[in-house]
Amino acid sequence: MDDARVGALLVLGSAAGFGTLGVLGVVAGDEGLSIPTVLFLRFGLATVVVWAVLGARGELELLSGRNLVVGFALGAFGYAAMSGLYFVGLEYMTAGLVGITLYTYPAFVLLLAATFLDEPVGRRSVAALVATLGGVALITGADPAAADPLGVGIVLVAAGVYATYITVSRTTLRDVSAPTLTAHVMPAAALTFLVVGTATDSLAMPEGAIAWGAVVGIAVLATAGPIFAFFAGLSRIGAGPTAILSAVEPMVTVALGALFLDEPVSAVVLAGGALVLVGVVLVPRR
Repeated sequence: MDDARVGALLVLGSAAGFGTLGVLGVVAGDEGLSIPTVLFLRFGLATVVVWAVLGARGELELLSGRNLVVGFALGAFGYAAMSGLYFVGLEYMTAGLVGITLYTYPAFVLLLAATFLDEPVGRRSVAALVATLGGVALITGADPAAADPLGVGIVLVAAGVYATYITVSRTTLRDVSAPTLTAHVMPAAALTFLVVGTATDSLAMPEGAIAWGAVVGIAVLATAGPIFAFFAGLSRIGAGPTAILSAVEPMVTVALGALFLDEPVSAVVLAGGALVLVGVVLVPRR
């Protein structure tokens, strides 16, 4: 099998792994685990895996000075906030709808880049924004009972936070590799949820095979594993094809939610999801 095909399969596998997050998050919530507990264990366990793999490869680099401060802040405040809002959104909407709504973040990246980085906004960018936000509007307006407006708002804020995280990391940490940044973001996010969980007295160890399975699945199957698959695929096929193939992620979440959680999948949800994916594909690639 040629390198390009291997890269494509790795990226699709990464998208499928990330796509399990919402479904596993619902399972963890049904098992009585609090959001701080799930996310502390997610990032804590994922940190162990990521550091172990990078260390075994001889690729683990420790940040220092300004880069360490920025990397820590991105994890403790940026990625942690996005993840927390994502899981709060799961309390209002199905995993599939949360996945689709979060995937509006490329449109927010475009807006931030145009506003703060003076990057041009051409017709293709405008079409991407219209398609992406139109897809969310279609889902919300057609079935407000399923797409709770508050839930949509929460996840849209999560998408905005994630876009900010991407933009800041891209512009302020130009000399830091993505794997190295990830290795520092995760423990910082874990620390945030340790502090939040301790302050709210909401931390508790999982009990039972299903609860532990959900947590380990979130940490490994939906976090650490997809990260390595994504970077491996990216190195083989480049940023443009990687971004396009990664757009299957919310559709994986929709399919898994319907299959394992009996979440309804209407024609409107499919149409809205398709518009979001069209918007992602239209985002200009560099």
